[in-house]
Amino acid sequence: MGKKLIFLDIDGTLTEPGKNVPPDSALEAIRRAQANGHKAVLCSGRNYGMLSPLLKYGFDGVISCAGGCIEYGGQIIYDCPMTPEQQERALAIFRENGVYRTIGSRNYTYTDEGFKEFLAANSQSKANSELLRWRVQLESELDIRPMAEYDGEPIYGLTFMSPGQERLKEPMQALKDDFNFCIQDTDACGIVNGELINKAFNKGTAVQRLSEHLKIAITDTIAFGDSMNDLEMLQTAGYSVCMGNGGARLKKTADMVCPPVNKDGLYRAFTQLGLI
Repeated sequence: MGKKLIFLDIDGTLTEPGKNVPPDSALEAIRRAQANGHKAVLCSGRNYGMLSPLLKYGFDGVISCAGGCIEYGGQIIYDCPMTPEQQERALAIFRENGVYRTIGSRNYTYTDEGFKEFLAANSQSKANSELLRWRVQLESELDIRPMAEYDGEPIYGLTFMSPGQERLKEPMQALKDDFNFCIQDTDACGIVNGELINKAFNKGTAVQRLSEHLKIAITDTIAFGDSMNDLEMLQTAGYSVCMGNGGARLKKTADMVCPPVNKDGLYRAFTQLGLI
């Protein structure tokens, strides 16, 4: 087969949500694929700081902030933080409407005071994987800092969690010209969460930009994901794979559904696709 450019989401795809250590089977699959001449690129909603513990595994490129920053072979080929005006407006309107914010600069992540307590109080809800994902991240391996430590450095994205849909009406109206709202399904307790993504980029445009930079045809790209912020990536890539732990809509979009991340899903998919 021809050499492929492989795009891998992290949380729920390469690793279990909030973790920094992929299963041994996933690492073996990636190494064997690279030995066969294929290239493997991380493509995550995490910022560079949050995904950096995974760099030791030897990926060929890194797409962070859901496409807002693209690095390949140690060279930054795309970098698009919010403008000062955009981030001031976004931060203010979510705060004014009582929506919890988690923001990411290139290297650091900050979350509203009280968010961890809010998650703990709602931990009985099992319907929303994003809720559990953020709880795991806050309480374990990822360095998420209190919003009080944020000093105004450029940010690339914002993840929000709202106690109900009503509080999102004003932010969605005020920010619709510059941003897309990637909203996960509302959970059983009425909690709504998702991501604010700059219209200048997404994971799909990142696949396109890196492919063009490397002069690799889109037909020679393969994308793996599990969450709604992977939708454009799966729609853009030449071939798409949704993890078994992914959402129903994403599974319908994908060309293949493989076993979950904790059931050797990547290794099995790489084998079936002839990458190893």
